[in-house]
Amino acid sequence: MIIGDALTELKKLPGESVNCCVTSPPYWQLRDYRVDGQIGLENDPSQYISKLVAVFREVRRVLRKDGTLWLNLGDTYMSAWACSRVSRIGQGAPQAHQRRNRLVGDLKEKDMAGIPWRVAFALQKDGWYLRTDIIWHKPNGLPERVRDRPTRAHEYLFLFSKSRRYYYDVDAIREPHRSKPKNTGKHWPGPMFRNHPSGGSQTLKPRQMFHPLGRNKRTVWTIPVSHGQGGHFATFPEKLVEPCILAGCPLGGVVLDPFAGTGTMLRVALRLGRKGLGIELNPAYPLR
Repeated sequence: MIIGDALTELKKLPGESVNCCVTSPPYWQLRDYRVDGQIGLENDPSQYISKLVAVFREVRRVLRKDGTLWLNLGDTYMSAWACSRVSRIGQGAPQAHQRRNRLVGDLKEKDMAGIPWRVAFALQKDGWYLRTDIIWHKPNGLPERVRDRPTRAHEYLFLFSKSRRYYYDVDAIREPHRSKPKNTGKHWPGPMFRNHPSGGSQTLKPRQMFHPLGRNKRTVWTIPVSHGQGGHFATFPEKLVEPCILAGCPLGGVVLDPFAGTGTMLRVALRLGRKGLGIELNPAYPLR
């Protein structure tokens, strides 16, 4: 674990030295981690987006040409009233403070800010290939005190690639087939497409209906929310990290997390036979 600012520390890493990046930056205007230099408390979302673009530009530099970025981001709503937030560093006592969200640009009071997609399109414009969005469905998400809209129970996970062709092990994250074909005379319309020669095994024969290892993973993942640990309120669920690493990084490869928090991604990477490299600004979040 490297303790320091993500952008500063990334610039020290050699180019094309990691296989994959799996990360979740601090969300905009949702939590104050009480540490100098943190990302997420910018008054204007454009400032927040610009900082993330700069960080992930360095991530793209340190990724191999066949590397991928798996980016988890949540959204927020614009509010004109002062709200109390609770922050805690390490094992210290909670400290309440006041903060006011400012209305800026085209965002009005009660607007959903649309931060995940704004960031995704900004990264796409900066050179990343935006390959897909994934819905993280949270069956045990926190309730919300709202009466004029549904309670949110999902976040976004985006898959980006550095190049047009990239490492992606499709077989490593296949799902069980939901049903067997009713008409055995039906066939797969053609050979299975494999994105990268080193990512996945082409075991599907031409005109075979069902892949023997299961169906291709879908874009809605139902994974329970993890409870905070080590003083961190927004830890990665290990089940969310696992498919990203299995599909995006070969055995023995290196997975990067520039916003490592308590090190969930690093633990999962080691458990799956990969190497983990984490950067974390807050020294109060040890690797646990």
